[in-house]
Amino acid sequence: MELVNEESLRAQIGEAEALEAVERAFLALARGDVVQPPPMGFDFPEASGETHVKGAYIRGDATFAIKVASGFYRNPDKGLAVGSGLVLVLDAKTGAPLATLKDNAFLTELRTAAAGALATRLLAPTKIDKMAVLGTGVQARYQLRAITQVREVGEVFAWSPNAERRQSYCEEMSAALSIPFRSASSSAVACENADLVLTVTPARKPIVEAKDITRSTTILAVGSDGPDKQELDVAILAEADKVVVDNLSQCLALGEVHHAVAAGRMSENDVHAELGDVLAGNKAPRDGDELIVCDLTGVGAQDAAMAAKVCQVLSLPSSEARGGPN
Repeated sequence: MELVNEESLRAQIGEAEALEAVERAFLALARGDVVQPPPMGFDFPEASGETHVKGAYIRGDATFAIKVASGFYRNPDKGLAVGSGLVLVLDAKTGAPLATLKDNAFLTELRTAAAGALATRLLAPTKIDKMAVLGTGVQARYQLRAITQVREVGEVFAWSPNAERRQSYCEEMSAALSIPFRSASSSAVACENADLVLTVTPARKPIVEAKDITRSTTILAVGSDGPDKQELDVAILAEADKVVVDNLSQCLALGEVHHAVAAGRMSENDVHAELGDVLAGNKAPRDGDELIVCDLTGVGAQDAAMAAKVCQVLSLPSSEARGGPN
């Protein structure tokens, strides 16, 4: 079985490969060509940590994948990265394990950001004069790099509770992307008149209120990927012109939609579309000045497509090429 390390993956897989893989994943979901079990989640409150296990098989692929990704939010205090993990790639004809991608969550970061970029392309205003990003961790960096590949952004207002990290984030990203990044004193200040709002935090209660959002804004809610996580006031979803999800059943269990439905502010039937259906042209994208919420919880099909892309780029052999299962 091949062991592929993070360094090799970083050298050969980037935003372009991730977006291509994620587009393929969502189109396959729209066609009904994905075998995808519900994700597993483990919480470690005593360590402020969580681990997610996701996987899928895209019909017709030579491989399927199972991914383990962890986020332990006190790790920076110990000099460690927040994220870690690996992806197990298996042969879809024999079931044999082919490779372990020891990516330390790199592929998860890439594919999550690629979904944000895809949603931006389909659902955000054509002109983004002001963008707000709530959260200044690793995914906030990946998201901005991916989003600026598909849209021009005038300026970005960033907010997180830690002023020092917020300022460091703004300085780093402004230099990296040649876009003005400004530190916002509150989430409300960051969101004021923003064309695009990105939330990438582990918040357990809303950090964005309905009164802070403009009627023509698109919100990418990325942080709520567990039943106890919540970044948006449920009134925002109730008032939205369109609510789009990456996967309906998953968002009903884990995402921002989960909280809005539980609060009685919307029903399953109020969801406009899954992202794959918008991409496939089965459902309408943005139509003029609309308030749109895109609930992105992260789906196993993204991980399967990323694993297949890695196998393609790195020319990893199948079990048949090795002479059978191992």
